Amino acid sequence: MVTKAKKEPTQRQLRVGEEIRHILADVFLKEDLFVPELENQTMMVTEVRISPDFSIATAFVRPVGEVDTDAIVKALNEHKGFFRKFMGQNLRLRITPDIRFLKDKSFDEAAKIEALFNDPKVKADIEKED
Repeated sequence: MVTKAKKEPTQRQLRVGEEIRHILADVFLKEDLFVPELENQTMMVTEVRISPDFSIATAFVRPVGEVDTDAIVKALNEHKGFFRKFMGQNLRLRITPDIRFLKDKSFDEAAKIEALFNDPKVKADIEKED
């Protein structure tokens, strides 16, 4: 059985992903979205990954504050045509990639790791090794 190794993104993919991240951040900051779930909502675009053929951009977003993140991500995906149109107007690519929004779970993972490090049993093990 042959398994494909996951390839690292190219410099161009990284550069285009970062450009899309900036465009989306500008949309969230400056545009009036006219979507009830997104009104008065501050959003962070933490990362954008682009497929090797530049046809799909996956944006990882995190709303600021205590809100229903899943509902906001759902609303973003329902209105992705607006974001794609805005990207097409501001992106220098032959084809405007389709955009998908996902919840950024990296902050949750970091909080879990932090909690583990603060666990008394783990602290005791770490102090033993020192």
